Amino acid sequence: MTKNTKVNAAILIIGNEILSGRTQDTNTGTLANWLNSIGVKLVEVRVVPDDEKIIIDSLNLLRKKYDYVFTTGGIGPTHDDITAQSVAKAFDKKYEIHKEAFKILESYYKPGEFNEGRQKMVWMPKDAQLILNPTSGAPGFSIENVFCLPGVPSILKSMLGGLKNRIIGGQPVLSNTISLRTVESEIANSLKKVQDKNKDVEIGSYPFFHAGKLGVSIVLRSENQSSIDDCNSQILEFVNEKKIEVVDR
Repeated sequence: MTKNTKVNAAILIIGNEILSGRTQDTNTGTLANWLNSIGVKLVEVRVVPDDEKIIIDSLNLLRKKYDYVFTTGGIGPTHDDITAQSVAKAFDKKYEIHKEAFKILESYYKPGEFNEGRQKMVWMPKDAQLILNPTSGAPGFSIENVFCLPGVPSILKSMLGGLKNRIIGGQPVLSNTISLRTVESEIANSLKKVQDKNKDVEIGSYPFFHAGKLGVSIVLRSENQSSIDDCNSQILEFVNEKKIEVVDR
């Protein structure tokens, strides 16, 4: 892939605890920011239960549709951690002990602590490549364009550095935010005119409530800084005409 190629990705979040609301998902934000920084655009996020058929069907759909798919959750030692075996079935690969992962965890735990439950974490699809885990020993894995990461946010975050050389991105996406003391209806038409003239800039508007007052943040995103600058000037032009206050957030 060349640096000008548009590269995209999806995230498949696996776990009943996310769907039940018991656990808040923060991994999407972490992954989206990291992917942006290496020039990969996150296009879709799905949350699915710990259900083998749903995981397999979702994964097969996403891996054909996107350049990269990241799964989070379901690779721990308990009975409901079924991501690895589901991925093996999705790729029609044998589910087996990964010898290198076994060695890593055997040396990570004290003698006698590498029990049957923990040994479950070294079962992976045949030919899986390891994603090393500097925080808690147990590695994630990748197969073709699918990267399987743990659900624990701090551990997932610590593993991203080791992935950088394995993901080929395009141009990093740049962004600029203008925060205004206004409401969306007041700027909607003007903003649409600016968007129509600047097709290579993605313009989003997001209401906020700060210090007891309503406002709108306009976020400009593009791979090209000069396009963002042009767009920024056009927005500030109508903001000044309408005498709308620009605020620091």
